[in-house]
Amino acid sequence: MKLDPIYLLVTHPTGQYDVLVGAGLLPNLADLAQIRGPIALITDSNVGPLHADRLGGVACTVTIPAGEQHKTLATVQTVYDQLLVAGIDRQATIVALGGGVVGDVAGFVAATYMRGVAFVQCPTSLLAMVDASVGGKTGVDMPQGKNLVGAFKQPTAVLADVSTLQTLPPEEFAAGMAEVVKHGLISNPELFGRLETGDWRLTHQSPISSLQSLVATAIKVKRDVVQEDPFEQGRRATLNLGHTFGHAIEQVSGYRVRHGEGVAMGLVAAANLSARLEHCDPAMQGRIENALQAQGLPTRIPAEFEANAIYQAMFSDKKKAAGKLRFILLRDVGDVFVTAAATENEVLASVTAVQFT
Repeated sequence: MKLDPIYLLVTHPTGQYDVLVGAGLLPNLADLAQIRGPIALITDSNVGPLHADRLGGVACTVTIPAGEQHKTLATVQTVYDQLLVAGIDRQATIVALGGGVVGDVAGFVAATYMRGVAFVQCPTSLLAMVDASVGGKTGVDMPQGKNLVGAFKQPTAVLADVSTLQTLPPEEFAAGMAEVVKHGLISNPELFGRLETGDWRLTHQSPISSLQSLVATAIKVKRDVVQEDPFEQGRRATLNLGHTFGHAIEQVSGYRVRHGEGVAMGLVAAANLSARLEHCDPAMQGRIENALQAQGLPTRIPAEFEANAIYQAMFSDKKKAAGKLRFILLRDVGDVFVTAAATENEVLASVTAVQFT
């Protein structure tokens, strides 16, 4: 099915690009993204078999193993090797076809291969469409933590073909909804309200037009934030609402917990900490739990993950400053802020409060 794209313009310090949200976009990749040279496609072992053959004019395809555990410098090295063997030069455009891991790896490769080549994002997961594909952040994980090595690399275009969402497993679609809930909390009370009341209870099999509206609405939130703060010097940090807790939960789980699931648990913990520090009404936690549960997301941290281990994992988070943990907390829906004024005991109390007993 085809659906005319919604165009969302993103500006940044060195230029601008369009995010296209529609259906049936992938076969027209070169025209829509205005690619003139060779295309080097980077995808993964899950997405490639489903969608790679929909893209025409590909000179070289590099397939990486699927999964967060492969978002490493070792994987980047194998991609470099295959691009060199294929004779890919600086006239080529690297195209990322996949979820957030593929986008992060491909973007980092595009930023560094031959000192930089053009880059186009074709996100195929809800999480990647509404979050990872917009804003230019790329990176890979280290054993010590997530996204510790990376670069800012702005794409020349983003094609969000929402028809790919209908091939997602339900749990992967739900994981992406955690970022949609987060975007509503940050600066779109109307969006959060619809999620909170269950008015917008979408699934991967929802009508294409509804998926297009959902993705475009969520992208606008991120677009507006990253335009204001392209290099994460201020307001952009608020996009990490729930992530200080969430990344630590992912790490302690050995990445068995999906990113979106970690963010969902992290949003609840952030609300608990916000109320504990008297920044928001204690009822905020319940409101967030309702919105997450309506999307089939977890709201409790598994008891097997020790609170102390989660707290220690937070210190590998690059969001800390001068050795202090920074948390994004809430005063209300649409009113979030960054603080380092939370003690170890307060953080541990919030982790424990939102764990299964």
